[in-house]
Amino acid sequence: MKKKNKENYRQLLIDKIEGLVEQREVTIGTIKTTYLLCGNGKPVIFLHGAGAGAVTWYPSINTISKNFQVVAPDIVGYGESDKPDAPYNRPYFSKWLKDFMKELKISKAHIVGLSQGGAIALQFAIENAEMVNKLVLVDSAGFGAKVSFWPLIGTIWMNSLPSSMANRFNSRYILHKPINRDPNHSSYSIAVLKYKGGKNAFKQGRGTAVSKISEELLKQIKNETLIIWGKDDKLFSVEYGEAAVKIIPNAKLHLIQDAGHLPLMDQPEIFNKILDDFLKSE
Repeated sequence: MKKKNKENYRQLLIDKIEGLVEQREVTIGTIKTTYLLCGNGKPVIFLHGAGAGAVTWYPSINTISKNFQVVAPDIVGYGESDKPDAPYNRPYFSKWLKDFMKELKISKAHIVGLSQGGAIALQFAIENAEMVNKLVLVDSAGFGAKVSFWPLIGTIWMNSLPSSMANRFNSRYILHKPINRDPNHSSYSIAVLKYKGGKNAFKQGRGTAVSKISEELLKQIKNETLIIWGKDDKLFSVEYGEAAVKIIPNAKLHLIQDAGHLPLMDQPEIFNKILDDFLKSE
């Protein structure tokens, strides 16, 4: 039997997304960005967290693409996109997103950010409010959450010495039940980190992308905002989502029971309905 490689794991996750999913790439300056495209309608940009890449959204792309055009990039430094020497802080990621949207001729989009992707979405909304329609933040970084000891060890272990053992240890802190995640997602995450430049974002970013955003800046966000949080998140405690909804002017909070840091994997049907209803509502 042929041994699976990085591309095989990725393709198996793409195959799991029902519907016509195209994988495309675009080069802006010297940076190649790979992205998934699915559906038609108003654009929704999915920003994954620190980890595998766009395929993290495999449980949600099909549902949302029935009413919207889903654009899910591998954020620079992740997935199949380039992994240059770079600061990997929020302003860097925000500029990358702006360039990416301009290249695709997307003047305005709904932005959905997960974990570190949420922090990037926040930075982008603060800097480019006119390019953001609705904002969705899923177990988002940037609200000041401090990761406790064992989840922090799991994150460092996975990003420094990626292996199936590190992944098993780490999974218990990011999922309510690790069995809820497709094993190909775990395998792809490990393969990306082992690939050339795969650790650059973690090593060179030094956690700056997930650092706290001031209340003054959060108060500037006027976009209609939905904060979704897995109630059992062991990485970023739910209290940070509960605090953020009181700071961002036009925000509401939706908690998902029996879900951890990746509610889209722990409770995909519930998560997708909450997200789809919010994006469709006038």
